[in-house]
Amino acid sequence: MNERKLKILAAVVEEYVRTGEPVGSKAIASLPDIGVSAATVRNDMAMLEQLGYLEQPHTSAGRVPTISGYRLYIEELMRPPALPDAERERLDDMLEAQGPLTEELLIQNATTALAELTQCAAVVSDFSPKFSVISKVEVIPAGRRVYVVLLITSGGSIKNKACRLEFDLTNEQLDTFSDYLSKNLEGVSVADLSDERMANLTAAMSAYMMTMAPLVQGICEISRDLRQHALMFRGEKNLFSCEDLDKMEVVRFIEHKDELVKLLDDSFSGIRVMFGEGGDSFVIGNSSMIVSKYRKGEQNVGSLGVIGPMRLDYAKVIPYLEYFSQKITDLISEQSAEDPPPAPDGKNDV
Repeated sequence: MNERKLKILAAVVEEYVRTGEPVGSKAIASLPDIGVSAATVRNDMAMLEQLGYLEQPHTSAGRVPTISGYRLYIEELMRPPALPDAERERLDDMLEAQGPLTEELLIQNATTALAELTQCAAVVSDFSPKFSVISKVEVIPAGRRVYVVLLITSGGSIKNKACRLEFDLTNEQLDTFSDYLSKNLEGVSVADLSDERMANLTAAMSAYMMTMAPLVQGICEISRDLRQHALMFRGEKNLFSCEDLDKMEVVRFIEHKDELVKLLDDSFSGIRVMFGEGGDSFVIGNSSMIVSKYRKGEQNVGSLGVIGPMRLDYAKVIPYLEYFSQKITDLISEQSAEDPPPAPDGKNDV
């Protein structure tokens, strides 16, 4: 694999991405930076095929990249351009389209923007709530014998659950229960809201407090919900308009997309590219998924990804993904630094 063969491989990948047609030696030889005859290119392409980086769909056709060819291109040959300042400003406008940014809004906006910019599907797996702490717990009357349990985390997550009791609470009962929840839950890490902890919390209540079991159950359900990894998609319809993908495989993928959580959350650093056939486990043939982590401080707390055809303009898509991942990392790390640490008794100082 000398420099010329690597240059020819990169040219084949980029030409195939641009046209969608098998690439011949004459097309590559005509490029200004190749500088050798079509015969030489043809010989080098034949060698690249023997090495497993190119393949020939038909005997009379040109060649297309294999998964190994794409991998080598992405890891060593691709030279993505830096995003110009004007483009960065446009991306920032897309992120801030709905006003001041919270962590959840930024993640939603980044996923929507990625789908729009790439015309692929964009996905985010967010498990940062479990690294937050409970900042507020409230019980709010919402009608006859109906009360809403409201829980807010330091990461900006807001969860609520409507609960029906067998009686209306007096103001004294409501205040007593709310104070009990605040004392035992505010300042507690979401990751620590285990079923065992919640069971112990319930058992510690007196018989008087046990009459509010539906409210306690509501808190337990909310805590389990917060500990789950949130999976959000945008632009699934873009997959149906992609000629390179089988429509029935896309349908099956959308029906079982929650199975992506493990792939998205596998630990790694930098950009990771997975393909829909040959080594990597993925559910749409001839597809690729590009994933980047975002962090809170030094801790990985989520994954942002793009799903599209294998014939994807990686040099264009990856800088967008890197930019949005870094913006999310910067914002949630700044917000985390501004959060006051829990007081020794488990509650935040006011």
